[in-house]
Amino acid sequence: MNVLPNAMSAPRRTVPSLRRAALGCALLAGSLLAMPGVAWAEGMPQLDFKTPLTLSQVVWGAGIFIVLYIVLSRVGLPKVGAVIEQRAVHIAADLDAARAQKAQADAAVAELTATMQRSRAEAQGQINHAVDQAKAAAAEQAAALGARLDTQLKAAEARINEARTAALGALHRVASDTATTVIARLTGAPPDPRRVDAAVAAALTARGQG
Repeated sequence: MNVLPNAMSAPRRTVPSLRRAALGCALLAGSLLAMPGVAWAEGMPQLDFKTPLTLSQVVWGAGIFIVLYIVLSRVGLPKVGAVIEQRAVHIAADLDAARAQKAQADAAVAELTATMQRSRAEAQGQINHAVDQAKAAAAEQAAALGARLDTQLKAAEARINEARTAALGALHRVASDTATTVIARLTGAPPDPRRVDAAVAAALTARGQG
């Protein structure tokens, strides 16, 4: 987050620092010219300012330095500063564009995440609804099947009871006729039908068939 301020403030600090360095060199050269030549001439004849050649060289060097300083400070340094400022502006624009793209990407990711969560919730809700419907349909079918089976069982039990009653009635008649025939053949006289029926009924009841 601090890259943009540093990039914007870098050219503003660079140009004054270059100017201060050049001005310092100029002041140093002036101070050298103002110092006594005797102190520099001890052991170093080339710095003896009493010699016209040495003095002219120093003067020309100082003049050239001053001209270079003026040219650099008036022409070179402003161009360098403008280039640095332009580069800083481009860097700041690139950083702003990168931040904007990152914000857009973050928003897209957040929207995608929210959409996926909503889709999962909707899908889970639909699954739960389908499961509930399937359970309700299965329960309804089971209830209908149980009711139909109960009806069929009751009808079958009724038919079985009817068949059992009919079979017991037929068995009672067959047993009564058989007993009447046997007794008539054994005694030579027909037996009392009521007594035969009572005896057959008692015998069937004793066997659990009455």
